[in-house]
Amino acid sequence: MADFDVDLFVIGAGSGGVRAARIAAGYGARVAIAEEFRIGGTCVIRGCVPKKLMVYASRFKDDFDDAAGFGWTVSAPSFSWRKLVSGKEQEISRLSAIYRANLDKAGVLTIDSRAVVEDANTVRLLADGRQLRAKKILIATGGTPVLDPDIPGREYAITSNDVFDLPSLPGRLLIVGAGYISVEFASIFARLGTKVAIATRGENVLRGFDEDLRNGVRDALIHAGVDFHFSHLPTRIEKNSGDLRAHLTSGIYLDVDHVMLATGRRPHTAGLGLETAGVELDGLGAVVVDAFSKSSVDSIYAVGDVTNRLALTPIAIREGHAFADTVFGDKPTAVIHVNVPTAVFTTPEIGTVGLSESEARAIYDCVDIYSASFRPLKATLSGRAEKVCMKIVVDGATDVVLGVHILGDDAGEMAQLLAIAVRLGAKKADFDATIAVHPTSAEELVTMRTRTARYERATMGPEAPDAIAAVEA
Repeated sequence: MADFDVDLFVIGAGSGGVRAARIAAGYGARVAIAEEFRIGGTCVIRGCVPKKLMVYASRFKDDFDDAAGFGWTVSAPSFSWRKLVSGKEQEISRLSAIYRANLDKAGVLTIDSRAVVEDANTVRLLADGRQLRAKKILIATGGTPVLDPDIPGREYAITSNDVFDLPSLPGRLLIVGAGYISVEFASIFARLGTKVAIATRGENVLRGFDEDLRNGVRDALIHAGVDFHFSHLPTRIEKNSGDLRAHLTSGIYLDVDHVMLATGRRPHTAGLGLETAGVELDGLGAVVVDAFSKSSVDSIYAVGDVTNRLALTPIAIREGHAFADTVFGDKPTAVIHVNVPTAVFTTPEIGTVGLSESEARAIYDCVDIYSASFRPLKATLSGRAEKVCMKIVVDGATDVVLGVHILGDDAGEMAQLLAIAVRLGAKKADFDATIAVHPTSAEELVTMRTRTARYERATMGPEAPDAIAAVEA
């Protein structure tokens, strides 16, 4: 049984799997990749890309409102959900075709079928029952929405997989959960005209993010009309004629068009045959891997959300590339999952990299905080009540910047560039020595000279912060 049909068989043609397949093929490996749905995976088909297109659509509402302050007279705009969905579908179909074409150009055999693992070197295609022998198998099946809470009527709910293709714009939407998927769609639909409510077991949104940014997003959503039900979850969902009635633990009920469950995602490993092959899974079903993405079986690897290390598309891509470099390029490469920039595309959006204030205080003996909240220049004429919030977290002993957190327009763009500085170990003095670009919001990052708080382990409390004036552009 030493003969193999391929050197690498990839299960899942999302961001990580496609990158791994192409790079491995570039090293001369014979590669096949199987996908049961559409080439491109969650990010391209029902995640990052269509979501960002909807974010853009939702922000035109604010742009139309702001135009009057800049001298424009705009007639009452109208919005077509069907046109947006049609445009979105056209774009993701275009991208999916490009992914497929790039696989073809790389010499990768693309198979439109679900594939399962039979043993350490064998996969079976469910479309026709064929078995293929592979020297290496890569699991890149991503994640899938969690259908929680498990309550009567849960079958009437939708998830983020469904929300992109609703037949019409919901008039009323209840979102369950308060993570990034929840707040992003709440922000989108509230601006498109939907009456949005969020129910969550927690007392705030975006657990794990810096506290000031969490509060800022929450307040912005409230200002946009989102109705929060903190510390309350649905107990049952009833289907009435034409709508749904969601009963909450608070005792009240909400009549809505849709209930969207956004309480998290879990690794998509069910039914793949991994346990039979001896692959170790953790309690969530994630493939347990080492620093080089190898599972407990020497011939089976896994990358991306299916490993539950850090569920971000760029991480999956980097892990896929590193896997191919390691296994087929003779260049052992481990992905470092620290100082990873990320964005939350609410309006205003979050851009963040590095440690939050609370994380830094738990690790370092002395932490300095530099923060600012100010009105952006655009808001002076638009009259919009919005603030940009920025925070720099610094190691008080070494002056090294540990984290940067931004809430405001283009925060995600700023975080991408800030990640370079944080990764290289820039100090606060380096930020201070950098010339500002004026007038921009980003210039505040290099002009914040006054420390707003210092936390020392010995005192466990902030010194009296120096007064800082809000910058009115």
